[in-house]
Amino acid sequence: MKKSAHHFQALGVFLALIALCLLFSITSSYFLTTENIFSVIRSFSFVAIIALGETFAILTGGIDLSVGSLLGFCGCVSALAMNSQWAWPAAVLAGLLAGAFLGFCNGQLITRLKLPPFIVTLGMYSMARGLTFVITRGWPVSNLPQGFMTLGQGYWWIVPLPVIFMILAGLAAGVFLNHTATGRYLYALGGNETAASLSGIPVDRIKVLVYTLSGVASAVAGILLISRLGVAQPTSGVGYELDAIAASVIGGTSLMGGKGTVLGVLIGAAIMGVLRNGLILLGLSAFWQQFALGAIIILAVAMDRFRK
Repeated sequence: MKKSAHHFQALGVFLALIALCLLFSITSSYFLTTENIFSVIRSFSFVAIIALGETFAILTGGIDLSVGSLLGFCGCVSALAMNSQWAWPAAVLAGLLAGAFLGFCNGQLITRLKLPPFIVTLGMYSMARGLTFVITRGWPVSNLPQGFMTLGQGYWWIVPLPVIFMILAGLAAGVFLNHTATGRYLYALGGNETAASLSGIPVDRIKVLVYTLSGVASAVAGILLISRLGVAQPTSGVGYELDAIAASVIGGTSLMGGKGTVLGVLIGAAIMGVLRNGLILLGLSAFWQQFALGAIIILAVAMDRFRK
């Protein structure tokens, strides 16, 4: 019954996406062109990958506000490693390990010191951004190898590679949540942490794993983003924490924890990408884009409370 409810909710979000696409296809003849469609999908693929890691944290009843800063930090770590003559696969691994380590630190602080996830990840948000400026001295890092830039700029047939990585990340997250005991524990923690603990679920270990995975997801997105742009900016990822939370919530993940699907998160990220692209095609300013995004977040949370 619970899975059916989740699928029904994902269907509702998908229908909202279709309605949005129809609206913009009517108002702009350019919207449904192949070039624009793939551009939209590629643009929201980075947010979708981060949102998957963010969803793990939200499912347990927590939140990760550091994802945007980790994105920037891990991207710059990989870029600096490549500038130091590291082979780009080794540099990518360094960025992934940096994300995993900082995410692990989040989990340890939350579980060992019993601090609220909001406070810990807010602190990490500032610390990681500060470290990014320290290691780069505030300057962008460029001169990245061509082989590395293929990750963000290349194609598989006609599909941009970042979209392929997003699909693979979604499949991995779906298998983890729906076909492993650990994944099901995430829902149990969000539903009732005390009951989960009394049932023998290793609550602390699950939380540490969740925030570590969130850090890895941020690192993957950061590495793909600098590969796409060809430069690592110390300001990369600013505001992405809001986008990640928005994609998760719009996709039906409850901020109270215990409810959400991978498919819903991907559709939520798609709605954000389509909305931004459509508003740009209509000639509206970025200020109205932010207003529309905030309104949708409030609406999504209000609908979740209404269902409860």
